[in-house]
Amino acid sequence: MLNEKLKDYNIILASASPRRHAFLKSMNIDFEVRLHPVDEVYPDTLKGTEITDYLAKLKAEAFKRQLKEKDILITSDTIVWLDNKPVEKPKDKDDAFRMIKSLSNKTHEVMTSICFTQTNQQKLVNTTTKVTFKTLTDDEIWYYVDTYKPLDKAGAYGIQEWIGAIAITNIEGSYNNVVGLPTHLLYETLNSIAKP
Repeated sequence: MLNEKLKDYNIILASASPRRHAFLKSMNIDFEVRLHPVDEVYPDTLKGTEITDYLAKLKAEAFKRQLKEKDILITSDTIVWLDNKPVEKPKDKDDAFRMIKSLSNKTHEVMTSICFTQTNQQKLVNTTTKVTFKTLTDDEIWYYVDTYKPLDKAGAYGIQEWIGAIAITNIEGSYNNVVGLPTHLLYETLNSIAKP
């Protein structure tokens, strides 16, 4: 399977996200984590997956000179997209409340891009998942923000947490994408790179 095909490669995941680490482990992919802080600024003319594509590639730039022949660097970026604009990570609890309130009784999109960088090539893939929330009460939103402290998450929520269980009425696309990584795309792309 994939792990066997990748045995001659060194997979480098440039992400501190415990959710992304857990996904690669669950897929039986051997990897190391390398972190390089990046100022995640993008041109304001970009829309939707253009933003995540740009940032996933930007995150790879910092590592380019360090890569060796058999390295595959994986960088990614996820945004929540609502009313034709991105919903970033919240600055504080009040911001988190405001964000979740804006998602209440609406459908938003979760967009992720994954960039695979090698010394001789770079591949970029992305996907979008549509997520619909029921109407949430202020008490429900505050309970979630206070209990789960979702300040490290795009859109201020984690689908795998309490809010996902009680609020989501419909989902179109990859569930894992909303958690933090579209694993089907990761698998397909690594398979195509590691052709025997």
